[in-house]
Amino acid sequence: MILLTGANGFLGRAIFGAPRTQDRISLGRKYSDVICDLSLQIPHIPSVNVVIHSAGKAHSVPKTESEKQEFFNVNAIGTENLLKGLERAPSLPKSFIFISSVSVYGMESGTDIDEEQPLNASDPYGQSKIQAEQIVADWCAKNNVVCGILRLPLLVGANPPGNLGAMIKGIRKGYYFNIAGGKARKSMVMAEDVAKILPKLAETGGVYNLTDGYHPNFDELSKHVANQLGKKYVSNMPKSIAMGLAKIGDLLPEFPLNSKKLHKITADLTFNDDKARSVLGWSPRSVLDAFKI
Repeated sequence: MILLTGANGFLGRAIFGAPRTQDRISLGRKYSDVICDLSLQIPHIPSVNVVIHSAGKAHSVPKTESEKQEFFNVNAIGTENLLKGLERAPSLPKSFIFISSVSVYGMESGTDIDEEQPLNASDPYGQSKIQAEQIVADWCAKNNVVCGILRLPLLVGANPPGNLGAMIKGIRKGYYFNIAGGKARKSMVMAEDVAKILPKLAETGGVYNLTDGYHPNFDELSKHVANQLGKKYVSNMPKSIAMGLAKIGDLLPEFPLNSKKLHKITADLTFNDDKARSVLGWSPRSVLDAFKI
């Protein structure tokens, strides 16, 4: 029996859509077998063999202290409450898989970043994921449970949330544009491919980055989306103009672009998944081949 949290989320739907190797039950705030808000409650859980903890808070920029705290309530305290629920079950699971993020590294630029990189996130999302990773690792070691942690980059699949969803909407409506030719490479991975590697991870355990191994740039990805939408071209903003707008944004907090955002958009940020390829037999598809809107 497998317990999946976050089954209604983007990755959760991909996991539930993968071929079944065991019976599965879901845990979530609604539309789940076990109804529970993990940030507030300790769940009542039956005995399961594997737990896949995919539930979490992401895809938002906190503006207040309470919004910042919500990341820790959901990602860290929610994880603690899930583990407390497992301790109250008739028996403990054999494996616990935690879905983390490359955000734990706190990197805004860099190439080929591997799992040995220090966890230096300073934002609430990244810090809450670091806390949750440690909570899970300590609990698994204490209880002799196989611990698997996946640090994921941008997840790709049909109807994606977050920045990729915003890109698709912008291209569809004609207001999306690349900056400086869109040459910055970013790691990403198909959600369905992540789902397929979970059974092997449950057996083996360990901490892994996952990517598609190619790391498309914005120009390649936006053109791939545009082709599927029947759009002939994607607009581009020269970097000189973007730099001028970014200076305005440095003075006006509500402006959509500032120097920090411009650096993130125009800098490479790629991660190394050699460890997963060697230990798990990870062999993903290229996003540019597999991604269908």
